[in-house]
Amino acid sequence: MKVLTVNLGRPTPSAHSDAADGLTGIGKQPSDVPVRVTDPGPKGSGGSGLAGDAVCDLRHHGGTDQAVYAYAREELDAWEKELGRPLPNGAFGENLTTLGLTVSRARIGERWRIGDELVLEVTSGRIPCRTFAGHLGERGWVKRFTREGATGAYLRVVEPGTIRSGDPVEVVHVPDHDITAALEFRATTTERELLDAGGALHTETLRAARAYVAKQNPVS
Repeated sequence: MKVLTVNLGRPTPSAHSDAADGLTGIGKQPSDVPVRVTDPGPKGSGGSGLAGDAVCDLRHHGGTDQAVYAYAREELDAWEKELGRPLPNGAFGENLTTLGLTVSRARIGERWRIGDELVLEVTSGRIPCRTFAGHLGERGWVKRFTREGATGAYLRVVEPGTIRSGDPVEVVHVPDHDITAALEFRATTTERELLDAGGALHTETLRAARAYVAKQNPVS
């Protein structure tokens, strides 16, 4: 198991960005130098956990629970076959393109050691957005990505460190539950009945889940 590439994005104008300045950092490219990874701070003020990586819409992206985004090369390969086009590492806006890891099926709370220092913890799957759809340029992309459920995983930084392309990945902790990033994604999109898994959800997802339940079951 390893990181094939560590990918960084620069602020780029996009007609599909919801950021006030119309910029997005979703177009990520592999870095050829080591990258420092730290906790960026709370959502709304903190951006990416990777030094030199742009997060342009802090309302919806970045922060502690979305410090790093990982996607498996194997899942990119599957999408290449379906879409009939090449998808280079970083094509989905992922910071880490991995090999040998079942990223979408990683459990919430699972921890990975990458290289000698960095420890990351899986927090959630990735909800597709308008910017992602515009970046890919595929018709009906949000629905297709949601239907497939190969979400990749957001991670928080447990122990900061410096990483580089090619670093080995070791799974150092697997929690005692069956809530994966993909199942969490389904619970917050197409299968709301799965929200009973709330004990394993990270704080932002749990708040959204509770708000949804309250809306569906108003107190009389």
